[in-house]
Amino acid sequence: MNEELHERVRELVAAVPPGKVATYGDIAALAGASTPRLVGRVLSEDGLDLPWHRILRANGTPAPHLARRQLELLRAEGVLADGKKVNLRTYRWRSNSG
Repeated sequence: MNEELHERVRELVAAVPPGKVATYGDIAALAGASTPRLVGRVLSEDGLDLPWHRILRANGTPAPHLARRQLELLRAEGVLADGKKVNLRTYRWRSNSG
C-alpha cells in the first residue's frame, strides 16, 4: 500500500470528532482510495491509536466482530444506535477537507 495513502486514511479517521461517525466508504473517498476495504486494512494493521470505533459500514452497522465494543464506545460519546444500527443521517461526519 502507498505510504501516503495510508497516512491520509489515518489523518481522516483521526479527524472524525466525538459524537460523529463516518463510513469506510466516506474515508476511502476522501483519501482517494480505490476501495473501502483499504480503510479497514489500515485500521486493523495500524489503528489502535485512532478512534476506529467511529468508522462504520455503509449501512450504519459496525463490523460484526467489533459490534459490542464499538457500539459501547459510540454510546459513551452520545451516538445512539437503533438495535445495532447508527442513523447516518443524524450522526454522519461531513469533512471540509474532501
